[in-house]
Amino acid sequence: MIKFPLARIALFVVASIVIASAISGCAVRPIMTAMATQEGLASYYSQDFQGRRTADGETFDNSKLTAAHRTYPFGTIVRVTNLTTDAAVEVRINDRGPVKPERVIDLTLAAAKAIGIDRAGLGRVRLDVVEWGKRKV
Repeated sequence: MIKFPLARIALFVVASIVIASAISGCAVRPIMTAMATQEGLASYYSQDFQGRRTADGETFDNSKLTAAHRTYPFGTIVRVTNLTTDAAVEVRINDRGPVKPERVIDLTLAAAKAIGIDRAGLGRVRLDVVEWGKRKV
């Protein structure tokens, strides 16, 4: 029996998805669908960012239900669920981040309060894409 390193198997899977997508005429949707759910740590922005520009050009407002994600398109609506309490909130992606690699999303203070992670500063969450954004970058 031949043993394949994990990296080779992952490369094969990704290549298969890309080839199948290209043949079917839809190059992005299958990959995005696979990314529609994530679990990990959420944090929230400090007040230092209030009034600054986000990556999509909006003015940051800690009282709105928005968030930063590394790869989801701007405008994507994501349901963020606190895995400890099952509290959930829907946010719109309008920025890039988080900077720390162990985190999957940065929330505004309003979103963090809605799911109860504002006091601890961090919380284990599940991200479920509700609607994909149309804007790239």
